[in-house]
Amino acid sequence: MAVSRRTLLSVTAGGTSAAALAALGLAKAASASPTAAAAPAASGPGDVVGKVTVGYQGWFACIGDGAPINAWWHWSANAGQAPSPSNTGIVAWPEMRDYTATYRTSYANLGNGQPATLFSSYDQQTVDTHFLWMQQNSIDTAALQRFNPTGGEGPTRDAMAAKVRSAAESHGRKFYIMYDVTDWTNMQSEIKADWTSKMKAHTASSAYAKQNGKPVVCIWGFGFNDDKRPWAPAPCLDVVNWFKGQGCYVIGGVPTWWRTGDRDSRPGFGDVYRAFDMLSPWMVGRIGNVGDADNFYNVATVPDLAECAAHGIDYQPCVLPGAVSLRQRAHGDFMWRQFYNMKRAGVASVYISMFDEYNEGNQIAKTAESTAWLPADSGMLALDEDGTACSSDYYLRLTGDGGRMLKGQIPLTPTRPTQPVIGNPGSGSGTVISLRARANNNYVTADNAGSSPLIANRTAIGTWEKFDQLDAGGGAIALRAHANNLIVTAENAGAAALIANRTSVGPWETFQLVHNSNGTVSLRALANNQYVTAENAGAGALIANRATIGGWEQFDLIVD
Repeated sequence: MAVSRRTLLSVTAGGTSAAALAALGLAKAASASPTAAAAPAASGPGDVVGKVTVGYQGWFACIGDGAPINAWWHWSANAGQAPSPSNTGIVAWPEMRDYTATYRTSYANLGNGQPATLFSSYDQQTVDTHFLWMQQNSIDTAALQRFNPTGGEGPTRDAMAAKVRSAAESHGRKFYIMYDVTDWTNMQSEIKADWTSKMKAHTASSAYAKQNGKPVVCIWGFGFNDDKRPWAPAPCLDVVNWFKGQGCYVIGGVPTWWRTGDRDSRPGFGDVYRAFDMLSPWMVGRIGNVGDADNFYNVATVPDLAECAAHGIDYQPCVLPGAVSLRQRAHGDFMWRQFYNMKRAGVASVYISMFDEYNEGNQIAKTAESTAWLPADSGMLALDEDGTACSSDYYLRLTGDGGRMLKGQIPLTPTRPTQPVIGNPGSGSGTVISLRARANNNYVTADNAGSSPLIANRTAIGTWEKFDQLDAGGGAIALRAHANNLIVTAENAGAAALIANRTSVGPWETFQLVHNSNGTVSLRALANNQYVTAENAGAGALIANRATIGGWEQFDLIVD
């Protein structure tokens, strides 16, 4: 079983400290400098340059899920037995409500009495769910982690590549292979054989990431000064040049101090680093609070970017949500400060560490929001550990907003614009409303207890015809159906009918409430900026596909 790179490189178990920073060469610089002059990327926009990429582990399995590994892969310390407080491989608990297949653990029930279950990455629905979250939150690209595939994990890892490909194609995301060379003894020859015989085939997918017209591949681990990656420069340079000779755009996941060639970097690797098309220096374990992030801006980000620009290399630094277990997150302020620093430095591309890293607690994927959603005996922390309530999808939404700021879609701001909870969707708060369609004078219902799309076909108001109108921020609203207590979504970015099937509010679940001159209202879906219509004079399901407001797009809003 591969060991997490984050464990190997962690500076201190309790977050950063003055001594730890000094050991890494992060002696305090002057206070954070003003916005740096932007250093243009060596390459134009593509699937990684100018994009937000997330590290995707995809390495969780459960006994009984059909995976070749047939184990509680990465969930348990002893993978042959179900996870429990004394047999665990994780420090944070996933939010489980969006998964159709789940597996019972040996933890006690959740605080709300529900059984403690976990997902398997081997289930295609799990991967599809993760890529749907990426789509909903404007996350562009996923880097699929691939450790040494020649051992017992190989068949499961091979299958995961196919599952990621399918999910990326289905949800309009990009993906690429990211080789992690940790503990890979025969790496120099085997990585070439693996690419040629297996992974190269995935570049035929329309979803496989391309940059400068070339398929992207990343190699993480060259140059680190530890016994897990012991190679000299020559074999590493050989591998980089081999991949470039295969027509690939090659990213290097390199040490923090690649530029100075000391501390965590082996000496003599300058030619290896400069051979890469893009450099992505590691950051987990290096910073743990806003002050650290500002210092890192001065001593690493700005000079790294300038060095890359001088050598025609693209730059993809890390952005971290922080470890839940180390109480680093500060309800999003830590992560937002990094986004702010990247934007004012002129950085075009970032790598989020990580998407689904529940082992180290650095995940942005949906996470238990309170003790109600944690096993009662786990001892784990939820997203509200500092006293601020955060919805399970908060760090997905924060990543989406950070990406929009990097791309210039929203202004540069040091103040986090993302609210930890939108409309408090777990509380029962919000104005209770019903909608009557002017198309046929019938009430909109979350039909079939919410399992069917919304449709205007009821002559009276009952439970299925009531919705909580939630404040989604920025003048937008969300609707939670009383039929099933789930949020209404403009499914598939508005291409499918409205349905109440979401546990939290994201871009597809937000609407602008337009007040018309005749006293009616209309709903404009922020998923696609189209107006919701009672299709076919109300005989069809509600769908957001109209560019203008007519009779079918008008509703009477009735407040309970």
